[in-house]
Amino acid sequence: MSGTVYLIGAGPGDPELLTLKAARLLAHADVVLHDALVSREVLALISPAAELIDVGKRAGRKLLTQDEINALLVSYAQTPGTVVRLKGGDPSIFGRAGEEIESLRKSGIPCEIVPGITAALGAAAAAGISLTDRRVASQILLTTFSRGTDGSVMEWGCVTSTTTLVLYMPSADYAEVSQRLLDGGLPADLPCVIVSNATGVSQELCWSNVGSLASDKKLPAPALLIVGRVASHEVQELSASFWDRSRKNLNPQRVSVI
Repeated sequence: MSGTVYLIGAGPGDPELLTLKAARLLAHADVVLHDALVSREVLALISPAAELIDVGKRAGRKLLTQDEINALLVSYAQTPGTVVRLKGGDPSIFGRAGEEIESLRKSGIPCEIVPGITAALGAAAAAGISLTDRRVASQILLTTFSRGTDGSVMEWGCVTSTTTLVLYMPSADYAEVSQRLLDGGLPADLPCVIVSNATGVSQELCWSNVGSLASDKKLPAPALLIVGRVASHEVQELSASFWDRSRKNLNPQRVSVI
């Protein structure tokens, strides 16, 4: 009898943002196949007796192909014990969960998704942003440039003045990102914020606008870009004020997410 494979979202980094179900499964797991973006703090919650298998990608280099990961999941699911596929953020957002689920189902192996907090929500919380502030935003678009070499592959027609655009895995070349956004019809003065290592101990934020991105400080990956009126100068000032007050009494690394 094949066991269930659990596709678990590890969240953006802070282990306290894991769901109770995710923490329980990690504490009793027998095998965990994890991505490179899963934080060390989350990995520390895994059962010491579990077999850990790093299947992540670093600097564009994959340790294993997706087919090899799929084969490992199927193989381990046919042995006794709890098998976990641990992914950064949420398994269903810009991951390969669909391919892994299909492979397991074709092999007759049940699987279950345990949602996690995706990077967009972790970054927004860190910046003190309401992604759907009803005064300035009516929709959210989660997207990435990494799936194509041409910015025109995006459906720019669905981006309006009340859209909050969340760009996963933006290019390290901010000038290219800026140009693609401008070519897509976004105004140069539209506010944005880059969040690096959201909710983690090395979290960094850089407030800017579409036209100024090219000259901004490059933040380390993983990073995410939030573009829209929700990232206005007023929000920036309120966020900075909160951080200043928090530093007086609390460790600033633990007050970035509330």
